[in-house]
Amino acid sequence: MNNLNIIGQQSRLASFAMAHCSTGQKNSALKFMAENLIKAEKLILENNNKDLEIARQKGRSEAILDRLKLDEKRLKAISDGLLAIITLPDPVGEVELMVKRPNGLYIGKKRVPLGVIGIIYEARPNVTVDASALCLKSGNAVILRGGSEAINSNKALVKVLKEGLEEAHLPSEALQLIEDTRRESAVEMMKMREYIDVLIPRGGASLIKTVVENSLIPTIETGVGNCHIYVDEEADLEMAEKIVINAKTSRPAVCNAAETLLVAEKVAEVFLPKLLPVLKNLGVEIRGCEEVKRIFSDCKEATEEDWHTEYLDYIIAVKVVKDIDRAIEHINKYGTKHSEAIVTNSYPQAQKFLEEIDAAAVYVNASTRFTDGFEFGLGAEIGISTQKLHARGPMGLRELTTYKYIIYGDGQVR
Repeated sequence: MNNLNIIGQQSRLASFAMAHCSTGQKNSALKFMAENLIKAEKLILENNNKDLEIARQKGRSEAILDRLKLDEKRLKAISDGLLAIITLPDPVGEVELMVKRPNGLYIGKKRVPLGVIGIIYEARPNVTVDASALCLKSGNAVILRGGSEAINSNKALVKVLKEGLEEAHLPSEALQLIEDTRRESAVEMMKMREYIDVLIPRGGASLIKTVVENSLIPTIETGVGNCHIYVDEEADLEMAEKIVINAKTSRPAVCNAAETLLVAEKVAEVFLPKLLPVLKNLGVEIRGCEEVKRIFSDCKEATEEDWHTEYLDYIIAVKVVKDIDRAIEHINKYGTKHSEAIVTNSYPQAQKFLEEIDAAAVYVNASTRFTDGFEFGLGAEIGISTQKLHARGPMGLRELTTYKYIIYGDGQVR
C-alpha cells in the first residue's frame, strides 16, 4: 500500500471521530494551535526563510514572494484568525426545517460534516492554517497538498497544528500533509475517491483547470478572480480613484484584486488623466484600449487576451465603455464570477449593476478586496467559490458541512 493510501485510510478513520467531537473539544484544539503558532515562531519563520531563499534563486516575482512570505505580524494575524474561528457558532448538529407530515412523521434536516476534505494549493502557507482550522471546526478531517515552493513552511506549520490536536486529545490524523510535491502526487490525490469526499483547489487558473478536468472526486472551484471595477458616469471620481488604487495595489497577487478597469466615456477624459499617472507611479503597468491610449499615451495596447487575464501582478487592463450596459456586457463575458464593483452615486445604476452582474460578490462603492472570509464575518475562509453548487463566494464553516434527513416516527409503514 502506498503512502497516499495510508494517509487516505487514516484520514477516513479520523473523520468518523471528528464528526462526533463536541464544540468544546474542537475549540480547545484551535486554542492550542493558536498558542503553539506563536510559541513556534522561530521554527516557522526559519523554514519560511528557506522557502523564500529558494524562490528568490528561482527568480520568482515579487508578487509570488509576497504570497509566500511569513513574518511576525502575519503569523500573529494567522494565530488571531484561529481564535476568531473559536468564537463562531458551530454548525454541526443544527436541526432545521423540522416538519410534521400528514402521516405523523416528523422530518428534519440535520447539519453534518462533509467527511474528508482534500485541499490542493500553491505558495500560500496561510492556507495551511486557515484550511485546517475551518475543516476541523466543522468536524471534518483534511488532507493538504501544498506547492513545492512552500513545503518547508507547510511542514513546520502542520507539525505545530498536529501538536494542538494531540493536546486537545483529538486524532492528529485528522490533519495530514502530503509532503511529496511532485505532479504525480497531485494526480494520484485527484483519484482518491474512496477516501476524499470533496476536493478544493486553491490557486491560479492553471491549477484549478487541472483539478477540475482530472479529478474523480467532486470539486469546488475557487479563486480565479478576473475582477472588474466600473466607474460610472455618475461616480464620485475621488472615491473611484481611492477604490481603484486599493483594489489594484494593496495586494495584487490575491484573487480579489482588480484586474480590469472600465470607465464610462462621459467621465473618461477627466478621470483617466488623473488616475493613470498615479497607478503608473505605484508601479502598475497599464494596458489600454485605443481610447485609453489616446487619453494616456504611456501605456501598452490591450489585446483580447488581456480582457481574459487574471494578472496577480502590478498590471491592469483599462477600457472606455459607452455606458453601464456595455460595462455589464463586458463583465459577464470576461469575468470569472468572482467579485465585481461599480462606483456610482446613482441608485438606479447601482441596482441595475447588482441585478444584472453574474458574480459571487457584487459591490457598490467599495473595493473588491473585501471579498474575504474574515471581512465577511466568517472567521477565515477555505476559499472563494466561483461556482454555484454547493457553495458560492467566501466559504466558511457552514459551507464545509452538508445535511442528512432525520425522521421520527411511531410505527408508520408505507
